[in-house]
Formats: sequence, structure tokens, C-alpha cells
Amino acid sequence: MTTDSKFTRLLVLGGARSGKSRYAQQLADRCWKRPLYLATAEVKDKEMARRVQAHRQARGARWECVEEPMNIAEVLTTNVADADGILVDCMTLWLSNVLLKEGPAAIEKRQQALLKAVRNVRRNLILVSNEVGMGIVPKYELGRTFRDQAGWLNQALAATVDTVVLVVAGLPMILKGTLTNWRQA
Repeated sequence: MTTDSKFTRLLVLGGARSGKSRYAQQLADRCWKRPLYLATAEVKDKEMARRVQAHRQARGARWECVEEPMNIAEVLTTNVADADGILVDCMTLWLSNVLLKEGPAAIEKRQQALLKAVRNVRRNLILVSNEVGMGIVPKYELGRTFRDQAGWLNQALAATVDTVVLVVAGLPMILKGTLTNWRQA
């Protein structure tokens, strides 16, 4: 559980195109006057560039954005301007960045630093993550490693935050906690 009851931490889980990111952003839009979007994606091709541009347009000018594919724990623990809340999208993309750039041996240390930052962040926080364990077993070792690590990361985050929501077909289901502090419309 979090260490500062003044701030609320939320984990939003869902599959690909489940509506999890849209749900998290709409929630933050309703609750925060000065939101910060912490993006873990890196633009490496035209398709990703189009996705990032669409996300920027959907957020609008009110959102501050920090693009950081690896060092999100550091961003969460620094003074991030005047933001009253931080939305991190997405944890599984962050995990794949760590796995591909630093290898499996780096994951535990990075994850522990991340969990500490989540516990100590001095703002409201929404973390978005993919639920990847409901599909087929990946054929290749790297895919299985990623699936396993993502499952363990999501479990650790879920144990650390106040509220966990699973989004399926655009519909949020509360798995842990409540959304009372989020002024749900």
C-alpha cells in the first residue's frame, strides 16, 4: 500500500485496444488541472510516429509531456513542474525497453527502483499496463521471458497501488480499492 494517503495511485490494466489508455486519460482529464503524461514509447518508425501524434492530439495542449523510455523512476521522484497528477503509459512498453536494451538481468533492479518511486511519489498517479498473460504461450524464449516479467511486474504494481482497474472492451472493472478519490463521473 502507498505511504502517503494524500495521494492516490491507480493501476489500469487491459489487453491491446481494450480502452485502457483512453480510460486512464479521461479519468486524469476529469480529476487534474495540470496533468503530466509520462510516455515510455520511442518513435522508431512511421507507424509509431502516427500513434504518438494521435495520442498528443487526443490529450490536447493542457497536458505536459515527458518522454522517457527507461528512467521513469527518476522522473517520478523529481519535481515534475506543477503537475498535480502523472499518467504513465505504458509499463509493459517500459519493460520491453529495459529487456531489449539492458537484458533480463537488469529488470529486477529497475523494477525495485520503480516500485520505490511509485510508493514515494508526491502526486496522484495512474499507471497503464498491458495484461499479456491471457493469450497463447509465446513460441520464442524472449516472448516467454517478456510475458513472465510483465505478469510479475503487474502483480508487484497491483500490490503497491491503492486501486486496480481492468478494462475490457472499454468497460472498467474495479479489481482492488475504489475510485472514490477520482471523482468518478
